[in-house]
Amino acid sequence: MYNEQSMTTVCGTLCYAMGIEPPEYATETNPALKAYIDEKLGGKKADRILMFNPDAVAEWIYRKYPYLTKEVQDRTEVEVPLCTVMPSVTPVCFATMYSGATPKQHGIRKYEKPVLTVDTFFDALLRAGKKPAIIAVQNCSIARIFLERGMDYYIFPNLHEEYAKAAELILRDEYDVIVFYDGSYDSRMHKVGPEGLEALADLKANSRGFAWMSELVKTAWKGHDTLVAWAMDHGCHEIDGELGSHGLDMEEDLNVVHRYQIYPAEK
Repeated sequence: MYNEQSMTTVCGTLCYAMGIEPPEYATETNPALKAYIDEKLGGKKADRILMFNPDAVAEWIYRKYPYLTKEVQDRTEVEVPLCTVMPSVTPVCFATMYSGATPKQHGIRKYEKPVLTVDTFFDALLRAGKKPAIIAVQNCSIARIFLERGMDYYIFPNLHEEYAKAAELILRDEYDVIVFYDGSYDSRMHKVGPEGLEALADLKANSRGFAWMSELVKTAWKGHDTLVAWAMDHGCHEIDGELGSHGLDMEEDLNVVHRYQIYPAEK
């Protein structure tokens, strides 16, 4: 069974959280996440968002190995099951996550990485006078499809430098929104399969990375109403040769679970 709520609801809900006008195609909001925002903030809006974007963590992996994401679950309060879009490949799905648009609307309909010309979350932030930043590794989808906007990009050759920059930027507390990408599980999963020991080790490391980043946010951004998210693009499945893949119209590839946490500002 496919999850009821679509990946198209994420962008509009992030805009709702910050009280800004959404981009052109972000017409939907996610009921569960919207209700959580209202409950935690009591009518106020978030003035900081940290989006931690892992790659290819399927709902079935998340359910089967809960102890591997315990650090994420311990630091988030709401679970949001979502059905991503087809084809379930990285640039297509992240384009939808950060625009609210379907692949037909945003124009990326296969594994390619053109710069998006449709209105996105980042454009909406800039129009509202907000300051967003993207932290990612070279040549990944997030590092390429959202380029050519008046925002800051921190693109690195490896994940270690990426994490170091994330710590620096969180501590500096200059950005309203930080989007951070970790593609380690996806990269390993393709080589050893979704349940290969090395892939599962990367998933565990991913969870730990989210954990320390969340703890850093709690301290460095304690004067802000902050939304933190663990939000992947699509799932995965095993193919012949004990390899991993994704991109098909199947539950394993389309069903994912996002996790969210709001930290109200400390007075």
